[in-house]
Parts: sequence; C-alpha cells; structure tokens
Amino acid sequence: MDYQKVIDYFYGNEDSALKTILVVHSRGVAEKALAICAAHPELSMDSSFVEAAAMLHDIGIIRCNAPGIECFGTEPYICHGRIGAVMLRHELPIPHSSFLIPHFSIDPFARVCERHTGAGLTKEEIMKQNLPLPHQDFLPETMEEKVICYADKFFSKTRPEEEKSFDHVLRSLAKFGSEGVERFLSWHQLFAVEK
Repeated sequence: MDYQKVIDYFYGNEDSALKTILVVHSRGVAEKALAICAAHPELSMDSSFVEAAAMLHDIGIIRCNAPGIECFGTEPYICHGRIGAVMLRHELPIPHSSFLIPHFSIDPFARVCERHTGAGLTKEEIMKQNLPLPHQDFLPETMEEKVICYADKFFSKTRPEEEKSFDHVLRSLAKFGSEGVERFLSWHQLFAVEK
C-alpha cells in the first residue's frame, strides 16, 4: 500500500498544519506497532500491513470539527474512524491499483480506521453513551487491528511527538468506563515490550 499517495490524495500534496499533525501522530503509532511486531514474531503479524494501516488509521480527521488539532470539518470527532473507513472504501479512485500493492485490498485498512477509537467500541457502549455512530460493534478483531489500536493509545494529536506513559493511557481510558480498560490491559499482556 502506498499510504503516502492516499494521504496526499485526501490532504493534498502541500504540507499543512493538519497534515503534519496526522503524519507525525501516525508515524509514532506505526513505529510503536512495528516495534511490537518485531518483539513478538510468535504473533505472526504482517508488519507491512501494520505500517501502512497505522499511517492511515486517522485519515478521517479531515472531515471532523476539532479546531484544537487543526480539524475544521463539520462532523463530531468521535466519528473520525468511521469517516476514514468510508473515505477509503468509497472515495479512492477506482481501480485502487495506483494505491495498492497487488496482494492488498482496501477493506482491511478501512476496518482499522473504524475499529481503533478508544480501545474499540461495543454496540452497548455506543448506545449507552449515545454516540453518533451506527449501533454495532467496532472492536479490533485481528492481531494487526489490535496492535494498531493499542499503539494509538500512547500518542495524542495535541502533542503528537510525545509518547504517553502506560499510567496516562490507563487514566485516559478509564474516563470512558471499565470495558476499554480491560481490553487495553489484555492487549498489554500480549504486546508489552521490555525496554
């Protein structure tokens, strides 16, 4: 997958504040996820896919209203993953051949977009919190989806170059209930990398 071509398609070829935030944040997520792939060969993750999907997981922020991170769209920020999935599935030129390496299809990248918010979201969480999302589960299922979602929790877009501590991540997730914390902790057992 030529992820830079996809980013340029939606964000333009010129650098902007938003594009810089997207790329710096996504690069941090990708590097953390790739380090986990390298440290855990027993999990047999596709590191080429992980890198490209991590670079595209937040592609939908361009349509959202979050001025603090240079997003001047109209949609609620919570929808950025779902929006990114729609952008990848339906707005890239057909055929996708100029963006994709032959053995890749677009849907796995779109799935990462729509399943990375929080520590994934269940239908019940969406309904209970009255989130403006379809009433269905958006949970990471594949190991690659899980590692990108996990790595993403360590990087914000307000300070994209800084990695958050494990405790900071837990505190952030705890604000939204225990289910996400439990999922994150189960991934931490799988993915923790000794320093």
